[in-house]
Amino acid sequence: MVPINYKEFISHINVLVNSGQISRDRMDDAVRRILRVKFVAGLFEKPMADRSLLGMLGNEKHRNIAREAVRKSLVLLKNSKYSSNLKLPLSKSARKILVAGRHANDIGLQCGGWTMTWQGTSGDISIGTTILEGIKNTVSPITQVDYIMCPDPGLTSSGDYSYAVVVVGEPPYAEMLGDNKNLTIPQEGIDLIQNVCSRLDSVVVLISGRPLVVEPYLPLMNSLVAAWLPGSEGQGVADVLFGDYDFHGKLPCTWFRTVDQLPMNFGDEDYDPLYPYNFGLTTGVGKAG
Repeated sequence: MVPINYKEFISHINVLVNSGQISRDRMDDAVRRILRVKFVAGLFEKPMADRSLLGMLGNEKHRNIAREAVRKSLVLLKNSKYSSNLKLPLSKSARKILVAGRHANDIGLQCGGWTMTWQGTSGDISIGTTILEGIKNTVSPITQVDYIMCPDPGLTSSGDYSYAVVVVGEPPYAEMLGDNKNLTIPQEGIDLIQNVCSRLDSVVVLISGRPLVVEPYLPLMNSLVAAWLPGSEGQGVADVLFGDYDFHGKLPCTWFRTVDQLPMNFGDEDYDPLYPYNFGLTTGVGKAG
């Protein structure tokens, strides 16, 4: 885990061992553990990968499993709005729908960090389907799907849309470079929610590696789905949004109201989350898995 400054690391280790601050027995123990795993894995007999198996990478069977994992990990956090009847699952036969947000049409943003690169990147980094493509694959042929990354308010109001799917989220990150003291949705996403959801019945899909502050914007939304990082299989998100499968994901952690509440854990005496640990709604529509 020292990929860059390894020469300095080796020099420091030598100094510490030679000075007796790290014993040779401790060094032998650390090396022995690594060698044991390599022997068990057969790396000394076959140190190179079996390239005859390359065809299995990203094959349909594996992608279907990944799509299933997406379906089962989605968490439905909200599914009603006092001023509207729209709720999930969405109609496949709506005349015209709006899909908005940079994250709706970007596999790299769906994948996040620790994918093709350490910090991740946007763009077509892998084969797969974006959430937008999944929606287009799922709705009726008569449904017009308009994708506008950042629609202006005038278009949102005059577009005669049945509803909108708004996909917002974080940029890719990994480890300390993703540290964030505010844990807010990036401003572009906040602007999009306020613009679209205040004018149209809307489902918001949140792409993130962790809970973010959402409470201020909840009254604008009809539904809110925590999609986490669905990776290459955006079709799995559409499978559930449109009712082919029901939600059954539950929160693996507490969803806070504000960062001032952190740290917050289930069982705390003053436990007052926005959504508690193990929370997750269902629609009662669609298959279970």
